[in-house]
Amino acid sequence: MVAGPSKSSSLQGTTHLHSRIPPTVPADASLVSVVVVSFNGRDLLPDCLASLCRQTYRHHEVIVVDNGSSDGSAEWLHKHYPSVRVVALPSNRGFAGGTNAGIRVARGGFVATINNDVRVEPNWIEEMVRTAQRGRGVGMVASKVLFVRAPSVVDSAGLCIDRVGMAWHRLGGSYDDGSASEHEVFGPCAGAALYRRELFDDVGYFDEDFFCYLEDVDLAWRARQAGWRCVYTPRACAYHLHSATAVEDSPFKRFHLGRNKVWLIAKNFPAPEVWFYLPLILAYDLAGVMATLLMGGDGRPIRNRLAGIAGRLAGMAAMKPVLAKRQALHEVRRVAGWRVLSQMGGIPGPLSTYRRYAHLYRSGEFDNGASIK
Repeated sequence: MVAGPSKSSSLQGTTHLHSRIPPTVPADASLVSVVVVSFNGRDLLPDCLASLCRQTYRHHEVIVVDNGSSDGSAEWLHKHYPSVRVVALPSNRGFAGGTNAGIRVARGGFVATINNDVRVEPNWIEEMVRTAQRGRGVGMVASKVLFVRAPSVVDSAGLCIDRVGMAWHRLGGSYDDGSASEHEVFGPCAGAALYRRELFDDVGYFDEDFFCYLEDVDLAWRARQAGWRCVYTPRACAYHLHSATAVEDSPFKRFHLGRNKVWLIAKNFPAPEVWFYLPLILAYDLAGVMATLLMGGDGRPIRNRLAGIAGRLAGMAAMKPVLAKRQALHEVRRVAGWRVLSQMGGIPGPLSTYRRYAHLYRSGEFDNGASIK
């Protein structure tokens, strides 16, 4: 087992603050527990599970968390995939809560997370484990994610975040150049990622208050502050049917992105640096909100454009527990704030900001009209 950052037990038992879930079974160091979260995704599961059955890394288990589906997913799984472990939740707990439920019953020393609308190449697990084992302190591995409907175009090559609090998918919308070079990145897209079990024991699990969106950025930020690293390996390749559970530009997605962005920054941005960057954070966010409101000629309903504002207001109204989480995380912060900021992007220009997200609004080019992440 490759050594990681030193352990801290100070967060044990603080599930409410940090989504920590004590493991119920001992971890098998070489076993990979693949956690698939699904909500009314019975039609998506066959391709996803078939690709997991073809993995060259045989020492793995598959856990499907059914997030309170009403389409008979759990019954279908028991009938067609009896070897898959099914965790049936009574209600939808989002990506964060669903994944945590899967991790709780996982037996592996590694946990792979995957969306139900993703299928992977046969060497996906093998390549991620190899990358994790090569580097000291590597607690997260990001895989290359391409679009199912445009397999030459990158959906994600790891997560990036800049110093004004905007997160995006590295290389999103660019053409896959076939490079096999590994790169250190800020974090992985949890829709197709690998984590060491030790990382969760150290910094906590996905924050269930986020429900969905930016929960993987939050986890990566906490891990970075604790000294964990993330490496991107393009040799582990996945394909995302972009838009199969939550509509790309829906009020639901805009609300959660707006709310969770407020929480993400309030919870993780290091002090005292946050006071220097706060005016820029507010200015860029206001510019983004205004640009969204002014995009009235593109056919988007006004409720879609207002949902982001509602989310930000909801985030600010619920700030007290977020600040409590921030305070509790001080004990696992082992890396100076300036060093974490050096791993983030600089202050972006308007054109570069636009280019990060432009491909997501080319309607129908990459998806089927409706995405998980």
